[in-house]
Amino acid sequence: MNEDIEKYPANFIRTIIEKDIAAGKNAGQVVTRFPPEPNGYLHIGHAKAICLSFGIAQEFGGSTFLRFDDTNPLKENIEFMESMKTDISWLGFEWREIRNASDYFEQLYQFAEQLITAGKAYVDSLSAEEIREYRGTLTSAGKNSPYRERSVDDNLDMFRRMRAGEFKDGEHILRLKIDMASPNMNLRDPAIYRIRHVHHHQTGDQWCIYPLYDYTHCISDALEGITHSLCDLGFEAHRPLYDWVLDNIEVDCHPQQIEFSRLNLQYTVMSKRKLKQLVEDQLVSGWDDPRLPTIAGLRRRGYTPASIRDFCRRIGVTKSDNNVELAMLQSVIRDDLEDKAPRVMGVLNPLKVVIENYPEDQVENLTVANHPKIDALGTRTLPFTREVYIDREDFREEANRKYKRLVTDGEVRLRYGYVIKAHQVIKDDAGQIIELRCTYDPETLGENPVGRKVRGVIHWVSAQQNQPAEIRLFEPLFTVDFPDASDQDYRDLLNADSRTTVQGFVEASLADATVEQRFQFEREGYFCIDNKDSKPDHLVFNRVVGLRDSWAKVEQPGDH
Repeated sequence: MNEDIEKYPANFIRTIIEKDIAAGKNAGQVVTRFPPEPNGYLHIGHAKAICLSFGIAQEFGGSTFLRFDDTNPLKENIEFMESMKTDISWLGFEWREIRNASDYFEQLYQFAEQLITAGKAYVDSLSAEEIREYRGTLTSAGKNSPYRERSVDDNLDMFRRMRAGEFKDGEHILRLKIDMASPNMNLRDPAIYRIRHVHHHQTGDQWCIYPLYDYTHCISDALEGITHSLCDLGFEAHRPLYDWVLDNIEVDCHPQQIEFSRLNLQYTVMSKRKLKQLVEDQLVSGWDDPRLPTIAGLRRRGYTPASIRDFCRRIGVTKSDNNVELAMLQSVIRDDLEDKAPRVMGVLNPLKVVIENYPEDQVENLTVANHPKIDALGTRTLPFTREVYIDREDFREEANRKYKRLVTDGEVRLRYGYVIKAHQVIKDDAGQIIELRCTYDPETLGENPVGRKVRGVIHWVSAQQNQPAEIRLFEPLFTVDFPDASDQDYRDLLNADSRTTVQGFVEASLADATVEQRFQFEREGYFCIDNKDSKPDHLVFNRVVGLRDSWAKVEQPGDH
């Protein structure tokens, strides 16, 4: 990552770690982990966890393991693992080592036998439905399985036969023997092994029994010497089980589990299950669709690693619900690109303008700054020609004085260029404007016209020397703030106008632009060259964000 460590503001997790270091706990070491299940792409909620786990370890001179929680081969694949590695590296973090939960399958199995031998685990032969029935409810205690008192020898024999593949899927499970009357449902004899005759992407057909997350996770943490196991609040009720497992096996390390609030971002969903549905039902164009909150989607949209890290710092680390407005995410990318993105001009909805008194074959190469405040971003050449394109929104046949753009018989300045005056509107048979005829004042290049005031400044590109471009405009994917909280099916809340594609033109200088390069299209917003579909002969731009928050804003009367 960059040399300057980006510190989180003070928060309760940092306070805990500082106290631990001061007390000499863990020999002053900080070792964290990030343990995603490879069953989908990472999203911005994971980015918060990544920035915290990797960032806080880095801050205190520690290290972080990247561990794939690959205990459910039915839902996992290599593509997801590779995408996660790419995302974490792109965010600017380095892991100490990559591990897989499957690396520990043999050790996990031996610990399970240890628990059986100690009379703390048993093979249960109830059906899944019976187990649910026996579990009880939040207000009533569960009851013991009739198989709970199997002898140690019988349990060991059956567990070994489970491993050997003698039983069908679901025929038996291994459970911990804790307390079926516990007020914490997670302690009511939780299952820790299930039979699944399925090929695993790492271990092949070596195993037909697979450990469950609550059992695997804490032991993996301990084997890696994790000091602070940071996870979201959903695991708070699981912490007693985390501690119980580690207290009842022979392992040297007992990490501390600490929970923090999950991120809920306005106008999107954060469930991997729902995101997967959107992808599989082709309601979006893939895991990297720029409308999704996946890290790959945000990257493709044009967000920078620095902006996402900054966002994660700004939202903070708390124990309370983290419902964040979309405007905050948009604000951080604006702030980041303000001083980084070169200015260019792009016309999204082109209208041809013919400057009748400008020489037909003349091309004036204007040298203009790439940024109004940052000289280091250099200059570019802007060809000025007799014919240019302006945006349709920048012309009206009639308008009041508040309209600061071009009107019939009115004057505006073409940005960096001359003052022009519209005198003729050409329409097609359907009455649509297809061309404007204008004149220009040759004395106004870099000079204000003498004795008169122009309405405003508009952007343009040469009609002869330009780059055609496909430009994709995005709005929030959903029509309600937090679709996860709605009573309606989240798929019924999709915004039909979340993506619009237009064919426009950009400056000729963008012919050599590279994938993921970001620009400010003057007066339009920040744009990024798409990292999948854009080609040198077919430029594709994604609008990262507008210059200001326009979502759900209503145009005020008199604005035009």
